[in-house]
Amino acid sequence: MTMKMTGAQILWECLEREGVEHVFGYPGGAILPAYDALKHSRIHHILVRHEQGATHMADGYARASGRVGVAVATSGPGATNMVTGIATAMMDSSPIVCITGQVGSRLIGSDAFQETDITGVTLPITKHNALVTRADEVARTIREAFYVARSGRPGPVLVDITKDAQQASCEFDWEAAKPQLPGYRPDLSPAEAEYVRALELLARAKRPVILAGQGVLASGAMGEVRELAERAQIPVALTLLGLGALPASHPLNLGMMGMHGEAWVNHAIQNADLLLALGMRFDDRVTGAKESYAPLAKKIHVEIDPAEINKNVKVDVALVGDLREVLRALLPRVEPGDRSEWLKWIEGHQGDAAVRDIQSLEDNGHLYAAHVINDLWIETRESNTVVVTDVGQHQMWEAQYYKHEDPRSLVTSGGLGTMGFALPAAIGAKVARPEAEVWVVVGDGGFQMTMAELATMVQEKLKINVAIINNGYLGMVRQWQEFFYERNYQSTPLLSPDFVRLAEAYGIRSMRVTKRGGVVPAVRAAREHEGPVVIDFRVEQEDSVYPMVAAGAPLHEMIRRPSPLVETAADD
Repeated sequence: MTMKMTGAQILWECLEREGVEHVFGYPGGAILPAYDALKHSRIHHILVRHEQGATHMADGYARASGRVGVAVATSGPGATNMVTGIATAMMDSSPIVCITGQVGSRLIGSDAFQETDITGVTLPITKHNALVTRADEVARTIREAFYVARSGRPGPVLVDITKDAQQASCEFDWEAAKPQLPGYRPDLSPAEAEYVRALELLARAKRPVILAGQGVLASGAMGEVRELAERAQIPVALTLLGLGALPASHPLNLGMMGMHGEAWVNHAIQNADLLLALGMRFDDRVTGAKESYAPLAKKIHVEIDPAEINKNVKVDVALVGDLREVLRALLPRVEPGDRSEWLKWIEGHQGDAAVRDIQSLEDNGHLYAAHVINDLWIETRESNTVVVTDVGQHQMWEAQYYKHEDPRSLVTSGGLGTMGFALPAAIGAKVARPEAEVWVVVGDGGFQMTMAELATMVQEKLKINVAIINNGYLGMVRQWQEFFYERNYQSTPLLSPDFVRLAEAYGIRSMRVTKRGGVVPAVRAAREHEGPVVIDFRVEQEDSVYPMVAAGAPLHEMIRRPSPLVETAADD
């Protein structure tokens, strides 16, 4: 059945049929026909305060739920303001669709008011993008955008629609607009010989380690990874974005690997004789120096994107396909294993486990970020909690001290390392999962980049708790200056507003904590309050994240916390 509709009406009709319930956006001239047609739609539009916030909200929505997030902006500066959020989603394989208005098709190329070639600008940072100049192209392009964004390795897609394409009318036929894309249907079925080789390597391995990445979450393969680990008695190390893929309390969960990973995890990887890389891409923050990475290990890489095979680390066996499907084919043929000696060796390198038990450490009058994260975890671990972090020291402390038991319980920017991500992404996460308890963990630097989105949070009446880890510095940059630039703290001391008064100006309940004893009461008060809460945690200024692998150094050469141990949480 067909009906005559404008391009703008077709846009919203297609979004509804794709299952979209919320969009994050900011209106402007070239997208106004679409905003006018919104009156006919059931979709709820959330007005952001900056278009970068819209893309981060769509991204947070996607990461927390697994569904496609949608952001909308006008042409020119509205579209270019989305670029950082699009690149963030691209680096972390997050499925979002960004819809931008464009000047009329006859004006393209004339440097018209607010004209920017946004498809050209975003070509390197989108999975796919398209310029739509006719109303009869809208339905097909939107359907293709959602198909590409969510299929295979997920990623961002941008659709740029000219103003006249939004205003013109045509016959709308949903079925006729079904995506074809004959060139986008790769064969993702590994050959039988590859399965056989992988099984042979696994059977011979004495010291294997599973490396679990975000692909475990994207494919929904949490159960299969756990079954593989338990059946073959293989310890599991996780990437930052893979946290939650295996419960932190599971006895085979070693913790996070890489630059700020657990020391024993990095040692295990460097001494392993087999690595099973599942849905991860051997990022430089995971491997350290490539030439000295896991020198004793054979490597099996299960990955949906063939472009990632042998890109960073040469592997012995590649199983290209959806991780869940590959593991389902592999698992019935995996023999039970006894690797108790290997697990005992790793346990011996963990050192005194009480070092991580900072809950028991004496309160010496100083408040450390690790105290805040640890106490937040203790208070919220029994609830359905999503923690959304920004980028920097607090991000690494959260990964170390908040024990994630559930998938999609951590939302953070990994590949691009985007400061300003946390607050808007948390808004998206809360919209996607209104039943979840959502906490923002953010530094004083990143918070100031997108703190205008507090108004969006208030306007939408969203119950979100914000924990600002306020150390008066751009903390991670300061740490690098301390370690590698002779403590030349150039441009890292940070002047901030009074965050308590700032939050109160938005009508948000706020409080300040300066002592360890104040952390739990503040967290409990925030959880009990019906509306949003901002807590300014004034933490120790010159504290560092340990361990740390310097950029370009071998993974096993970690900078460790100096002795004697101070009352903060140590690394190992």
